[in-house]
Amino acid sequence: MNSTFQNTEHAIAPAGREPAAAPLDATSSIEKALDVLFHVAGAGSAGVSEIARALALPKSTAHRLLAALGRRGLIERDAGGRYKPGLRILALGLGVLEREPIVAAARPVLEAAAEEIGETLFLAAARGGRIVVLDKAEGTGFLRAAPRVGSEVPVHATAVGKLQLAFDPDSVSLPVGAWPRFTPRTPTSRRALEREVARARKRGWAENREEWMPGLVVLAAPVIAADRMQATLALAALSVRLPAAKTERVARKLVAAAAKIGARLEGSAGREAPGPRIRRWA
Repeated sequence: MNSTFQNTEHAIAPAGREPAAAPLDATSSIEKALDVLFHVAGAGSAGVSEIARALALPKSTAHRLLAALGRRGLIERDAGGRYKPGLRILALGLGVLEREPIVAAARPVLEAAAEEIGETLFLAAARGGRIVVLDKAEGTGFLRAAPRVGSEVPVHATAVGKLQLAFDPDSVSLPVGAWPRFTPRTPTSRRALEREVARARKRGWAENREEWMPGLVVLAAPVIAADRMQATLALAALSVRLPAAKTERVARKLVAAAAKIGARLEGSAGREAPGPRIRRWA
């Protein structure tokens, strides 16, 4: 008999009943549990049926994996019964970020600049081809939407991405295929983005005016140490609080703060950080 048709007790179930989940070996269980964890973290919250469907898992398997993750505090259920990242995974993530030297060097500067300027500041850096928010300091300005610590920032639609392409293009990757269009102002062609990157390279700072989130303006300056770009310092504000007329003045303050972080990284807080190496994005 063809082996393809043997052991079919898990493949066929009575009408209206879900097939029983096949036993998982230890490696497969770990991989599937991680898939579930990453899916929930990316979605923010999800129901068990949605998770099972997205990962092509039997619902019973998804439920079992969620229960195991829940016992470890990595997954929690909200009031509506949907699954969301637990406090344990948040603590683990923040623990990793806090051990990064760039976070420790930047935090006092980040807090002081947010207080001085009055807007929320972010520290972001390239990790594994993506741009990730490492830390932030809240300002007095009210933000309707802003990235969370640990979240990803799109390369093609942000001031941070423009700087990364201007000074360290090998560290990030642009979207494959058509680029997501977040707002009517989002660059969706390489030519349009190249113009913005060239402008950022020339000025030494970048601007994103409602290209990622409606009503949000972001300015960004490179953090340079050891003659290379280590991270990006970004400021986010509502467009009504940061009109074009104020952009240059605020950008200069941001560049100065980024230089202080670079100097702290080099262990020479009294000395200016070296200027960014000019690298052409091709």
